[in-house]
Amino acid sequence: MNAKISGAGLSVFLQQAEEYPPLPVAVVDAQEDHVLQGVLAASKAGLIEPTLIGQPEVIQRLCREQDCDADRFPIIKADSETAAARTGVELIRDGKAHALIKGWIHTDALMRPVLAQLRTARRISHIFIAELPRYSKLLYITDAAINIAPDLSIKAQIVQNAVDLAHMLGVERPAVAVLSSVELVKPAIPSTLDAACLSKMAQRGQITGAILDGPLAFDNAISYDAAKTKHIHSDVAGKADILLAPDLDAGNILAKDLEYLAGATIAGIVVGAQAPIMLPSRSDPPAARLASAAIAVLMHHLWPDYRYPDSAEKTNTTH
Repeated sequence: MNAKISGAGLSVFLQQAEEYPPLPVAVVDAQEDHVLQGVLAASKAGLIEPTLIGQPEVIQRLCREQDCDADRFPIIKADSETAAARTGVELIRDGKAHALIKGWIHTDALMRPVLAQLRTARRISHIFIAELPRYSKLLYITDAAINIAPDLSIKAQIVQNAVDLAHMLGVERPAVAVLSSVELVKPAIPSTLDAACLSKMAQRGQITGAILDGPLAFDNAISYDAAKTKHIHSDVAGKADILLAPDLDAGNILAKDLEYLAGATIAGIVVGAQAPIMLPSRSDPPAARLASAAIAVLMHHLWPDYRYPDSAEKTNTTH
């Protein structure tokens, strides 16, 4: 890792990313209005240099409707989701693109060739980074998009990915809250057992670079007063940087709750493949799309060895 970023808020990532040349990216299945809006905004900001994959006549028409020169970007024809995803992966493997952006394609259709051809020593996982009006720092949430029901071993890898990303983005020693519905270890609730094991694994050096504690309920993880009321003594409670969700459903619901009910701006990135992958939603605001692109730029330039950590397992199991 070559450098670290200082500052708080998603905007600092944009400022740092502007110091680097635009990142060549492949936009997989680009034939949709919201997709192109985000791509054009990131291109105008100097963050990316996109190659658009999909049906050329549709993409060209949409570009014209957005007052963009239809010949401004390369367009590669693909008549199906499968063909578009395969083309995007080929561009990465050939060195013609350094990141992927999910367009009008289902996540599983995009990730299928990624898992087949772009695996690395790391587990592939997704990390949301949320900027909240009422929380003093950025909040990393994982995994809410890739790993559906991770077991203990996979959770350890997901945590390490988030910790290492946080390091790159300026968090020196992140506090990781391993979430469950309660803060006590209860054999009837498997997530509490995993949380306790992960905390001990961190103490024994099996997860490095962070402070872990769990199980912690969400309120205890982000509110010191809630933890104090419940007599919880923890180096993580009330000041978590990273929240590890017990499964994909919980992580996804949590992230969207924060976005729609708490006013969070949320960027997201997939790590662990041979290139950063952005999975934007059609409903993402411009600030979230730009922040995700900026994080991809920073990953490419500041974290060149992220794909091959000594601590990671050499193969990924089924996601």
